[in-house]
Amino acid sequence: MGDGGENPLLRGLPLLGDLPDLDGASVLVRVDFNVPLRPCAGEASTVIDDFRIRAALPTLDYLLGRGARVTACTHLGRPKGAADVRWELGPVREDLARLAPRVELLENLRFDPGEERNDPSFVEKLVNGHDAYVNDAFGVSHRRHASVVGPPTQLPSAAGLLLQREIEALGGLLGAPARPFVAVVGGAKVADKLGVLKALLSQVDALIVGGGMAFTFLAAAGHDVGGSMVDPDRIDECAELLESGTPILLPTDIVVLEPGAPFGCDCRDGQVRTIGADVPDGWQGLDIGPDSVAAYTRRIATAGTVLWNGPMGVFEDARFSAGTAGVARAVADCPGFTVVGGGDSVAAIDELGLADRINFISTGGGASLELLEYGDLPGLAALRGAVNAPRGNGDGDGRLGASQR
Repeated sequence: MGDGGENPLLRGLPLLGDLPDLDGASVLVRVDFNVPLRPCAGEASTVIDDFRIRAALPTLDYLLGRGARVTACTHLGRPKGAADVRWELGPVREDLARLAPRVELLENLRFDPGEERNDPSFVEKLVNGHDAYVNDAFGVSHRRHASVVGPPTQLPSAAGLLLQREIEALGGLLGAPARPFVAVVGGAKVADKLGVLKALLSQVDALIVGGGMAFTFLAAAGHDVGGSMVDPDRIDECAELLESGTPILLPTDIVVLEPGAPFGCDCRDGQVRTIGADVPDGWQGLDIGPDSVAAYTRRIATAGTVLWNGPMGVFEDARFSAGTAGVARAVADCPGFTVVGGGDSVAAIDELGLADRINFISTGGGASLELLEYGDLPGLAALRGAVNAPRGNGDGDGRLGASQR
């Protein structure tokens, strides 16, 4: 393997083949085992979905197969720098013991306030007794946390196989994606995604917008949005994006709920209607309608590359899930290269049984967006600064070839 070829994110990044001899070495691996748990009354919680644990197995198996002693570390939930029984890693450790019995797992990193503060003393505590470090946690590589950016300053370090795959897939979108390149972006808050939308507009051939964020765009385009979610402080910015020259597809019909009615997983109250792009006073737009799904499907079907991040509606409420399901099927049917960027989009793909028809499913929603917005991540930059990182333009000695990944 060379120095990254057309993917600049791989240039200078140490991979597993750049680590010293691993036989007998102790390796600390930052993984992302922030998995959903099901609490059980009177019993220990259980892991609902072990996708993220299984995704790390190739890296763990690689290290074990070369004689390393492997210690994994992860966060779980948001315990705010203190031990919390709700976020103890017992259920995760039990699952890992079944899948990779020779791997030790430390307790929740975020039980220590030094993790999120990137405290040097916590970094020293983490690396103590280890000979090398591997980052296989793409989902947190946009965080300047101790376990992400600290160990490469102390130990020979490398990107794990999962992290490498994420960079190859998402970095390819920043390089020379097959055209037309279509991005589908949804979710609730437009403010969270304006940065990546601006970055994408300089790269894509068409942008499709759905979810709650679509109503700020609709307001910017002069439509009535009723009681729908709108960020009034972002309307002018959305108007500027609409005038960028890149085609932006907005919903032409909307599924709405009558004023004051609740919505969510178990809600069934309230009148639901499908209307045009203007929402009556008080009514809430909660999904794109069938005409919008059809238009989005037609555009996706012509794409050489598709990136999808964010649901088209309130997917957890069955009354407002058809838009997300329709887009999910369109992405799965697309003959081009398809990438689903983490979060609720992945949940929809899994629930619909479409995962095996997507070319790449990212393990990190926020990290995916920040990588596309900024072109790099703190975790990757930290690895490039490691003592064993390949320098210059030559091939890294011992780097993994495509057949070895």
